[in-house]
Amino acid sequence: MKRIGIFGGTSPESTVEYYRRLTREYVRRFGDHAYPEILIHSVSFQRYIDWMIAGAWDDVARGAIEGMQVLADGGAEIGLMATNTFHKVFDVVSAASPIPLISLLDVVADRLVALGCRRPGLLGTRFTMSGSFYPDRLRRDGIDVLVPSEREKAEIDRVIFDELTAGAVTEPSKLALKETAERLIGAGADAIILGCTELPLLLAEGDVSVPVIDTTAVHADAVLEAALA
Repeated sequence: MKRIGIFGGTSPESTVEYYRRLTREYVRRFGDHAYPEILIHSVSFQRYIDWMIAGAWDDVARGAIEGMQVLADGGAEIGLMATNTFHKVFDVVSAASPIPLISLLDVVADRLVALGCRRPGLLGTRFTMSGSFYPDRLRRDGIDVLVPSEREKAEIDRVIFDELTAGAVTEPSKLALKETAERLIGAGADAIILGCTELPLLLAEGDVSVPVIDTTAVHADAVLEAALA
């Protein structure tokens, strides 16, 4: 069984959910508590926020690579970045990482294909919703992505950084996110990707009429599978 390394703190809320999912999913499946050992390298998030705002993605990648080295030095044998947005630089980080990494984007693509969904709506930070890395990866599997309006993007980004990363969950924000999801469904979305690892705090399977892809859960489950292999 491989020791798992989590590059986290981006934000703490999602890092906690990754740890919870990895351990609880193991117990659910096997009925005992012999889940893999897990190391967490929780970074200071502000400098990464500053780099993202400045468009300094090389610095984001460099910081993540350094974090993977910390995890490897601690004995981690397989790793993950506990964030959707940083997958913009996944290929760079993965190529330089001293331990193998599981791509969240690959896992999400696999889930959509398994569900037969070909036109999902994507919710996340503005970096994720406005970036090309999600559409580019999903297009390889014949999947086209719908995104919210610019106004909706700005509001979702505000909720993520001003509320969710601080652990604040409010009913108005839940309602606003659901309304955005429903508008995307009305425009033809056949699934909703929660493309920020904090968004499952606001929206879940059953809240709307199409499948909801909890990227935290599917990513953590894939990492668990790799650790057990």
